[in-house]
Amino acid sequence: MIRKKFKISALLLLFSLFILLAACGSGGDAETSGNSEGDSKGSSNLKDSYTVATDSSFVPFEFKKDGEYVGFDIDLINAIADEAGFDINLEVTNFDGIIPGLQTGSFDIAIAGISITDERAKKIDYSEPYYKSGLAIGVQKDNSDIKGIEDLEGKTIATRLGSTSSAYIDENIENADPNQYEQLDQAYLAVENGSADAILYDAPNVNYYIKTAGDNLKVVGDLYQAEDYGIAVSKGNEDLVTAIDDALATLKENGKYDEIYEKWFGEKPE
Repeated sequence: MIRKKFKISALLLLFSLFILLAACGSGGDAETSGNSEGDSKGSSNLKDSYTVATDSSFVPFEFKKDGEYVGFDIDLINAIADEAGFDINLEVTNFDGIIPGLQTGSFDIAIAGISITDERAKKIDYSEPYYKSGLAIGVQKDNSDIKGIEDLEGKTIATRLGSTSSAYIDENIENADPNQYEQLDQAYLAVENGSADAILYDAPNVNYYIKTAGDNLKVVGDLYQAEDYGIAVSKGNEDLVTAIDDALATLKENGKYDEIYEKWFGEKPE
């Protein structure tokens, strides 16, 4: 009778040990699963905040109004940051200092109507395009000599330092004298006061300036050198580029992008 009780007790002990080991194994699996999920979520390597460089006078994309920086680019990058889940610290600089700043690590991201070019892509990375642009010519209203790009040969042309329009003048317009300015208002003023024959710059900015401030200027010719704007990111931040692209795609799908676009351009994108 004692032996039988001993056998039963031994069996109960073995059964209890089996249950305990099974529970521990299950708990270990659950813990491993939890760590795996955590690793997956953390694999993006995104930071909590990023320094974003922008310009101060590229209306209607970014400019200062009532003491604050506003514009299409400003609204867009804020919406992207909200969607992607990071904060931004806005830094304002001259346009020609943006790409060097990205290269040195002073900035993580830049949005300032930056055209996507092969030459720039050697130094920085880009998001997917977020705006389609091109170059336009602005002249004084009473100017009847300049009707298109071919009429700019031998002329003094105002443009912006470090811009694609500056490179376009050097590469495509013979004997032209490009006057390059750090600030866009200086370029427009040069045309208005006659020290430059025309301005060649990004079409949305030329059109917006003439519509809102350039009463004595007009646009002539066609849209030249169609180009896309991209959000610039310092090299080696693939996860950040992916996060920006994903957020931009979501904003286009849910209508937020169209809402921002219409706010600044008066119509929805084509």
